[in-house]
This record gives sequence, C-alpha cells and structure tokens, in this order.
Amino acid sequence: MSQATDAATLEKILAGAAEAARPAAEATPAERAGWLTAVADALDAAAGELVPLAHAETHLPESPRLAGELKRTTFQLRLFAEVLSDGEYLGATVDHADPDWPMGPRPDIRRVKTAIGPVLVFAASNFPFAFSVAGGDTASALAAGCPVVLKAHPGHPELSAQTGSIVREALIKAGAPAALFNVIFGQEEGVTALKDPRIAAASFTGSIPGGRALFDIAVSRPRPIPFYGELGSVNPVVVTEAAIAARGEAVAKGYAGSFTLGAGQFCTKPGLLFLPEDHGLTDTLRAALDGAAAQPMLNDRIASGFSAQLSKLREVPGVEVVSSSDSSSPAFTPTLLATTAKQFLEGGATVHEECFGPASLIVTYADQAELLRLLEVIEPGLTATIHGEESDVDWLRPVLPSLARIAGRLLWNDWPTGVTVSWAQQHGGPYPATTAPTTTSVGTAAIERFLRPIAWQGFPDALLPEPLQEANPWQLPRRTDGSR
Repeated sequence: MSQATDAATLEKILAGAAEAARPAAEATPAERAGWLTAVADALDAAAGELVPLAHAETHLPESPRLAGELKRTTFQLRLFAEVLSDGEYLGATVDHADPDWPMGPRPDIRRVKTAIGPVLVFAASNFPFAFSVAGGDTASALAAGCPVVLKAHPGHPELSAQTGSIVREALIKAGAPAALFNVIFGQEEGVTALKDPRIAAASFTGSIPGGRALFDIAVSRPRPIPFYGELGSVNPVVVTEAAIAARGEAVAKGYAGSFTLGAGQFCTKPGLLFLPEDHGLTDTLRAALDGAAAQPMLNDRIASGFSAQLSKLREVPGVEVVSSSDSSSPAFTPTLLATTAKQFLEGGATVHEECFGPASLIVTYADQAELLRLLEVIEPGLTATIHGEESDVDWLRPVLPSLARIAGRLLWNDWPTGVTVSWAQQHGGPYPATTAPTTTSVGTAAIERFLRPIAWQGFPDALLPEPLQEANPWQLPRRTDGSR
C-alpha cells in the first residue's frame, strides 16, 4: 500500500504545479491535444497491466467492467483533444470600437477564457479509471491548460500509483512541463493541498459528508476557490399507469437491472421508484431479483456504510421488504423495499437519503397531485427518469417542471445508470448532487470548470493573445460585434 506523501515531496509537487501553470496555459490547443492523446495511447498500451491491478484492489470484474471503463477513460482523453481542436471552448469574443454604440462610445474590448491555474483533483473509489487518476476531472483540467495535483483514493492505491506514473511519463515524453501532473497520497495531505494558496480550484467525487467537509475548507480559505464536488443522488424514477399496462414486465426488469448494476455503487443508481397504487408489479420485481448473486462491495468501509444505512431504512415505520437477503459479508444480494406516499412523507430523512449499494425503495402514489407532493420533498440529484407512453403527454406535462427542478439530466424510457461521454452530456445537479449546479463533471462542457474569462480592453493587436488577434491566427470560432 502506498504511503502518505511526505511534507517535502508535497511541497515540491505544489511548487512544481505553480511553476507549470504559465507554460501549460500558454501552450497552444494543438500542443495540449497532443499531450492528452499521448496519455490515452500510453494507458491503452498498459491495459494488460492496469486492469488486473484494478480488479485486485476493487473487486470489480475485469471484463467487461474494468476493461470497458479503461476504454471510456482513454476515449474521453481523446474527446477533449477534439474539444481543443474545435476551439469554441475559449469563447473568443471581439467587440470593435464603436463611437455610435447606444450606451455611449464603446472601446475595443475582447474576451477569451484562460486556464484558472493548478487544480487539485480528489479521485473517486467506484470508478478506478474513469473518475480516478486519469479520469474526466484530470482530462478536462489538463485540456484547459491547468496543472493537476491528483489526490489518490485509498481504495486503490497501487493502481493509482501505477496509473499516475504512466500518465506523468507520457506527458513528459509528449513535451508537457515536467510538473504538470503528480499524484499525492494521504487524507491529511489532501487537506493540506486544498488549503495551499497555489491551488486555484478543486474537484471531488464521493460521499456527501466527505465532499461537504472539503467544500467548506475550499470556501473558507483566506482566498476561497471553486470546489466542484459531486456528492450524492437518489435519482427518482416515475412510472405511469400507461407504461405499466403497455410493458410493465420490461420496466420491472430494467429497473432491477439498473439499481443492482455494479452492486449499486453508481452515483446514478435509481434509489426511488414511484409507482401508481395497485401497480401489480411486486411479483415481477421479486422474480427479477430472485437468485441474484451476491456482489462484493468496493471495500470494507463502503460495505459497512451500506449495511448501516440499509438497517436504518428497514427500521423506518411503514417500510416493507419486497426482496432481500440477510447476507452480512462484504458481498450483498439486492434489497428492494416499499412504502406508501403517506409513509414516505412522514418517514423523515432516512427515506430521502442515498443508500449507496444494491438497495432501492418503491413509493406508491395515488394520483398526479400526490406524485407532485412527493417530488416537492425529495432531495435534488443528478437524474430523474420517466417511464411513460405517448398517451401520457398531457398528464406528464405538469410533472416535468418538478423533475427539472431537482435534476441535471432527465430521461425518457431509459435508465440513469450509464453516463455516456459526449458534447451534450450533463452530469450535475442541485445540491447535494453537486456543489456547483451550473457545471458538469462528464462531457465536453466539463472543461468550463477550469477556465476563467479575461477581457482585454484597448490593447494593440501585437499584445493580444492569439485567440483575440484581428487575423484570428488559430482560426477559432468567434463572435465579432455580436455576430457569430
């Protein structure tokens, strides 16, 4: 197991990140795209080494899970290289001087985004590749031109060390600054780095208590910094009577597969299922879960936390067990619980909280009005899903504002587990889903977290950054005098 980073090494890494900030920010998009592609190539080449190591430390299956996750990781590195080539992420805008501007004579003013500075990334436990050392936060920060200090997750320390070594070596070989990327270990060392004035922003994926504690530190610094935390989500699913009549069995099986996927250790796991009263799916749901194999949790700490939270949930008055196992080992079979709308509204915080693991809660509703009351009280999250039919359009239209209020991604006749990496993806939501609901941690827009805009007013062309020069030497998409 990797030891905590000693104080001298931590200081060297932080100092190096600060020194690398300027050359990283000044590198051209093409240069940074080359860095990302080099990292992707190196990770793909090391798959035979990294995947077994990930399996040994996380209990996740090598194939298809970990092999597929590594491919996702290298895909998103290459996708951010495309973002850099596209150039729109810089938001380059030019307003030429205009003596007849309605607000009075307008000076020449030009706006472009630049790297925010060194970024501290806290790796996640449940995705040892895609949300860890070389995951989306690292990829988007490097794409923005920011040095990255990666705080490794204690759940997979050896994998973190090896992945970090591969990433660092690939970046240096590709011509990046030597201190552009480094990995640190240790909880206190992560806090020390977060407090360091050379760190300009931080990101985190993990639990609500852990993320909130780090968020409070980040915003309480003498000079507060942005903290992009993804913390927790219950991801409600609403099913209509028409959907049950048309394809109830398929909905039940899809739901069972979604909330048990990866032993329920996904931030997008559907934790609440809203069904009409007299839905008639209980036996189908139970049958879908019968015989399900026990799945190991990522580590003993997560297994213990799941067991404790599930015990609290089962003890809430009015909560009944639909399907369960009494397994008390680090491996669990799925647990499905049920309650009524009235009991859910009276059940206190426990029924509203995320239960991270293979468990989910059914809540029955009598009509649209009762469903709306339920949606008004549940915690915001990453996703909200509807399973309905075209005939439900008028019935669902008043429900949509409530779902949009509490989620960053809405799904129609699909399941929230499985978050593709794309240009339009949104993986974020109101607190406690994230600490910054205007951003995403997945998809190309994730780069925006690590950029800040600067306006240049009245400068001669020779002193302007290339994206703003009159000749547009990088041939960027720009808005000029209000026109694209």
